[in-house]
Order: sequence, then structure tokens, then C-alpha cells
Amino acid sequence: MSILPQASNDHGDDGLPPDVDLPDAEERYTNRELSWLSFNDRVLAEAVRARYPLLERLRFLSISGSNLDEFVMIRVAGLVGQVQRGIERVSSDGLTPSQQLSDISERLDRIATAQQKAWRDLRSELAENGIRIVDTNRVDSATYRWLKEHFLNEIMPVITPQAIDPAHPFPFVANRGMGLLFTLTRQSDGEQIIEMVLIPAALRRFIRVPGEEAIYISIENLICRFAGKMFPGYTIEGDGAFRVLRDSDIEIEEEAEDLVRTFRSAIQRRRRGQVIQLELEEDFDPVAERTLRQQLGLHGATVIKTDGMIGIEGLDRIVSEDRPDLKFDSYSPRYPERILEHDGDCFSAIREKDIVIHHPYESFEVVVDFIRQAAADPDVVAIKQALYRAGNQSAVINALIAAAEAGKTVTAVVELKARFDEEQNLVWASKLERAGVQVVYGFVELKTHAKVAMVVRREGDGFRTYCHFGTGNYHPVTTKIYTDLSFFTADPKFGRDAAKLFNFVTGYVEPRSLNVLSVSPIGLRQELYALIDREIENAKAGRPAAIWMKCNQVTDTGMIDRLYAASAAGVEVQMVVRGICALRPGIPGLSENIRVKSIIGRFLEHSRIYAFANGYKLPSERARVLISSADLMSRNLDRRVEAMVPIRNRTVHDQVLQQVLLANLLDTEQSWELQPNGDYERVEPGEQPFNCHRYFMTNPSLSGRGGALVASRVPKLALRSAKRVKNRSDD
Repeated sequence: MSILPQASNDHGDDGLPPDVDLPDAEERYTNRELSWLSFNDRVLAEAVRARYPLLERLRFLSISGSNLDEFVMIRVAGLVGQVQRGIERVSSDGLTPSQQLSDISERLDRIATAQQKAWRDLRSELAENGIRIVDTNRVDSATYRWLKEHFLNEIMPVITPQAIDPAHPFPFVANRGMGLLFTLTRQSDGEQIIEMVLIPAALRRFIRVPGEEAIYISIENLICRFAGKMFPGYTIEGDGAFRVLRDSDIEIEEEAEDLVRTFRSAIQRRRRGQVIQLELEEDFDPVAERTLRQQLGLHGATVIKTDGMIGIEGLDRIVSEDRPDLKFDSYSPRYPERILEHDGDCFSAIREKDIVIHHPYESFEVVVDFIRQAAADPDVVAIKQALYRAGNQSAVINALIAAAEAGKTVTAVVELKARFDEEQNLVWASKLERAGVQVVYGFVELKTHAKVAMVVRREGDGFRTYCHFGTGNYHPVTTKIYTDLSFFTADPKFGRDAAKLFNFVTGYVEPRSLNVLSVSPIGLRQELYALIDREIENAKAGRPAAIWMKCNQVTDTGMIDRLYAASAAGVEVQMVVRGICALRPGIPGLSENIRVKSIIGRFLEHSRIYAFANGYKLPSERARVLISSADLMSRNLDRRVEAMVPIRNRTVHDQVLQQVLLANLLDTEQSWELQPNGDYERVEPGEQPFNCHRYFMTNPSLSGRGGALVASRVPKLALRSAKRVKNRSDD
């Protein structure tokens, strides 16, 4: 029996104003899976965008491959499972699982074709710029000799050929595993056999030949070229590379008695999940292919044959080539001047007034220093932190360990259900526990997705609580490429609410009478509904009414219907949604007052911001502005622990609303606009193009600049800077 509050029903028209009449679901929503594939189309489009440096285009191609892998392993695998179990639950737009799989298959074929064309074009351009990807038939004799020696000394000792016959069980092919099948004829008696060589994950996908010229060869090409060294006495009749993707979702029973043991077992099961997709080279040997299909048991799996490269995500190895002339100009995040003016003392700066750090334009080191200084400060008595993803080299984790070893009370909420980071989080949990940190794993039913840290410090005759609320993870790598907000405050109201949030996760004590925070699954949805309804009331009363939102995904049908109701009432709604968006904008009578755009560029948009006009014309000092860890998805609103934080400090309010959010709305160089039919069209840059990433890289943030920078002018953004936006908001 669950001890959690019952989540509200997010489906249908539950709770909508009585005068709202909405069309059928099929007309209201875009399919979630197809919308995600549209997002990956946009990522792939950047790989062929000539204005980007060549290796950055290659990076986008690699990312599109990695994205697609995860989509297949999780989303497609889930639909395949539903079909196999006879589950006919329809999606929000009225499609059955089998119908969705059919549509997805068509889209995947188109994307795969586009990826291979992009790869052929990029490979040619790379060669023109001194980076060659070769096979062994097109190299000079010196390179050939080096490759041969490398194979004999570095590769052959690591790989293990295995015959495929009744005497040798078919080897297990791991998720994302690559292998080679060889059809051989024994020269002594003419008998034909099949040999498999699995490529160990420890081997690099592309091998670089030493020397000034950048020459790369794929590991599968190298093995095939020198396979004769592995099979003396045999004639190689055919060969082919293949790659396997398996079902990688983890299902946890609600009554799991030991969450750690359960997750360790589930991770092992995931490695052996059902095959969902098999990738083959176009000229794969037919005899070997038949054997592979039979042995893998491809029930419901998709087989993709390509005349190019399998495993597109492996191209990230080449992106690391030291060619700064083929990459974006280097960028070093700023350390906020206001903290430097306090001699780097985070607590002194936060005590003066609230501050927002805008990553990656401002350094994540501020967050690390916040915890490091707490660990070293003799006046700090307690630290509590929620960790969702922390990476495999985490300064934050090390700071928490140092704090515990210094005798402070340290509590860490480690979320084991962070997809694909489960194993790393288990490692961190064990290390933290050994150092004396109180480690809590939260709920079985819910993911703890909130990004919160609190530090309790002895000051004077009492204690003061310092809080950090983030829209992103405590991850040292993603903070360099994800745009996120870190909000620091010493306001006692936030401190009291943060303590209640931690008590909810660690002790199941439902927070009541919160001062400022909204927490899911308890009241965050209801707070957003109330804010939208207030805009509806203002529009009906003839007062200014508008909603600006920035998030990553919008799929919750209850929230979408609420926004449709707002549009019908005359509320102007502008949304920046990076990825999935099931809402259909611009439909007369339904969503004609809603505009949705997606920004794809140098950095990955990740922050969640929700702004409401509150009876005044946006942007306004009196607008309600909130940041959150939650997207507008039912999982965030009903099945995760999330936090939504109101921004009240005037300087921080201006920064989030009139700098961060407004710049995203004004961007024309990296933006795509969502059409009513679910397609995206790239926004025309116009006569005065605006790039929000460039703006943030070249201008200090409002709350982070110190006294020395106050006189320096930060260009003030205005809606008239973009005619498209002006037409929506200035009428």
C-alpha cells in the first residue's frame, strides 16, 4: 500500500472551466513518440548546417545517433512490450501501440537514410580538411605496416573468435554491442564454418594512426582487413559487422524490500534485455545473416541494413581531434563578479542578496564551491543534498565526503532510478556511506528529481539556512553544455520549505503549509493550474494576460488542455520547448494564441522557467516568475518529487524574465517554430538576426555582476527586436 498522496488525474478535461469545449483527443495532441523523432530531426539538421564548424557538425551527427539509440532502447522497447503482452492502450492522440510502431518505423528509416547521407558528405569534407577516415586498401605502405602491427600487438590479443556450431553456445551480445561474423572455408577439406568476433567495449571505435596527419580507421574495418591472421588455414568467403540494441528500461516492483539489491539485479537484467533492433551492413554475408537472425531470436525486433556506417554515435571519437579551427571558438565560463567581490565567500555573497547562476555561461564551480566551503567551514553544522545525476568524476560528491569526514551532519538523497546512471549512483552511494554520510534512496514509487541543497550554518545566537535550487543536475560534464539556472538564497522561508522537502523524501513526512515552494506530486500541478486560471480570469476581465514558458518537454494532457483554455480566453501563450511537444499550436478556435518554438544550437537548452503576466503586460516587474526541475509531463507532475521555486528578488527576477527568458523568445538564428500539423520550420533570421547563446556568452548576468560591472551596460532586450514576437505580445 502506498503512503504517498493520491496524484491528480491528468487525463481528459478534469478540472477545466465549464465553458471550455475541446475537440476530440486526436485533434488536440501530437503523438509523443513522433514529436520526439521530430526533435532528433532538428538535431540532425544541425549536422548539415554549413555555418557550423566541421567537427561541430560531426558532433551533432553523433548526438543524433546516441539520441536514437536511447529512443529505441526505451520508447520503442516499451511499445514492443505492449504489443507482445496484448496491451491495446491508446496514446493521447488515439494510436494503438502497433500503429505507433508502424509510424515510428517509417520515420526511423528516413532518419537513418539522412544520417548516412550526412556522414558521407562530412567524411568527404573532413578529408578535404586533413582528417581522413580510411580502410586499409587506401593507405600508404608505412601506414599499412603500422596498422598491421597495431592489430597483431594491441587488438588480436584482446578479441576472441568463436565458432558458431552445436559444440559452441552462441555468445551473448551485450546491449549496444558490436560484432563481426565471418563465413570461412577450411582449406584442408572444404568444410564451411561461421566464426563470431565480439568487439570489446574497451576498444576504441576509431583508431588514430600516429603522426601529424589525422588518419582514422574503424575497429571493425581493421579487424576485417587482418582477419586472415586470426584464421590461418581458412579462406574468408564473407564477413559483416552488426550491432544490437536491447530493451533497457528498468521495472521495479513497488513492494521491493531492498531498493539497492533490487536495482543491482535489475541492471543485470537490463544487460540481457530483449533485442529490439539489429543493425547490419548492407553487404552482410547472407549465410552469416541467417545464423545471426536465428540465434538472436528477433521477436518483434527491427532489422536495419545500411550501406554506410553502423553505430553513428561512435563518431564522437573523431570529434575529439585537436583541430580548434574546425570547432566552436573556445569559451570559458565566467565566475560571478559579485561572489569575487566577497573574496570568493559564497555565503557572504548569498547573505547580501539572492543570486542566480546561469550555466554554462557562468561557472558550475560556484555550486561546487558552495559545498566545498560548507565542508571546510567550522560554523556549518549540517548539509543536505538531493543527487539525481552527478557524473563519474564529481567534485560535489567529494565535497560531501569531506564534510562528513570533518564531522558535519551530511544527508544525501541518491536517486537510483536516474536512467543509465543507476550503476554510477550505486557507486557514489557506497562511497558516501563509507565516509559517514547518511544516504537515503527516496521512494520506490517516485523518482526524486528535484535539484536541492541546503546548508545550515551557525551565525550569532542562532542558525541560518542557505539553499541552492537548480533546474539541472550536479553533473560536471553536462553543466558545461546544458543551459541551466542555479538559484541561491538565504531567505528563511526557502530554508524552512527545503527542510520540509527533505523530510518528505527521507521520512515520508508530507510537507504542509509550504511558504514558497511547490512540490510534486503534492501541489505543483495545482499551483500551475491556478496560475493559468488566473491569466484566464484576467483575460476575461480585459486585463493584460500572457504566459511565457520554457521547458524541455510538454506531454501532459491536463496541462495542455489548460493552455488551450487559456488560448480560447485570449491569453497570449509563448513557449520555448526544446524536445517533445504534444500540444498543437496555431489551430483556430483551439490554440490560435499559442506559439511554440524550439532552440537547437551550441548549448542544450535545459532550464525550466514559468512566467505569468499577473495582470500586467509582459515583461513586467510584477509578473509571477518561477523556476523548476519539472517539465510539463505527467511523470514530473505526478510520479516524481520536483520543486518549483518563485523568484522574488528584483534583480534575479529581471535576470530570469527579461534576460534569460526574453532572449530565448527573441532568438532567430537557432529557432524552429512548431506548426499546427506537428512539423517544425526553421525561423528566418531576418534583417537583424539574434542568437541567444551568443548574447549570453558576451554579456554578464544581472544578478552575478558586481559593483565594478554595474556601470557597464548590458544590452536591454525588447520585444520590438523581433517582429514575429512583437506581433504576438504587443497587440
